[in-house]
Amino acid sequence: MVAGTPAVRAAQEATTSIPIVMATTNDPIGSGFVQGLARPGGNITGLSNLSTDLSPKLMEMLRSIAPKLSRVAILVNPTNQSHAPVVASLRGAAQAVNLEIGTVEAATPQEIESAFSSMKQQSAGAVIVAADAFFIQQGRQIADLARKHRMPSVFSFREQVDAGGLMSYGQHLADNFRRAATYVDKIFKGAKPADLPVEQSTKLELVINLRTAKALGLTITPELLVLATEVIE
Repeated sequence: MVAGTPAVRAAQEATTSIPIVMATTNDPIGSGFVQGLARPGGNITGLSNLSTDLSPKLMEMLRSIAPKLSRVAILVNPTNQSHAPVVASLRGAAQAVNLEIGTVEAATPQEIESAFSSMKQQSAGAVIVAADAFFIQQGRQIADLARKHRMPSVFSFREQVDAGGLMSYGQHLADNFRRAATYVDKIFKGAKPADLPVEQSTKLELVINLRTAKALGLTITPELLVLATEVIE
């Protein structure tokens, strides 16, 4: 079982015969992991997240929190090929609401530090962090830097909001791993990955950290609070 596009790709390059179960990845067809969602056709199956499809919603929520926002930075990992369609979707969503978008890359803790300096130089007023296993691992560092630079931060996974980020909207990561375990069970019982349809996560959650909002001097609208799955106070 593997999670995230870089990890799935590494496993794919290592074997074409041993079954590989994806706990979460974006755009498995575009990434070349499966031939189709209904019939993967190879040794890889599992769960696909909705990072690209949710991008416009992230932009909408960000605008509701910071209505005077004019420029947003997107933090991407250059080693994660699934970030390209996410950035494209965010650009389209930003254009629809007259927001400027700039991408900043980071693949190490040091580069994350430099990335936030670049964001401020670009006059970015907020940051959207692309879904990435490394960024989850560095969730506290990213959240701390966002607060230090007084930037609202939006993520795909609640773990990063638990670490101090402002808001997340996306799949329930722990639920994805539980669902992935059912694939492992089926394969051990004789099922072939090629015949097990890839499941798209449908359990979404909105988590808001009011402590971070207060530290940034932001007011979360009642409409957004009503939609929240969980509010951290």
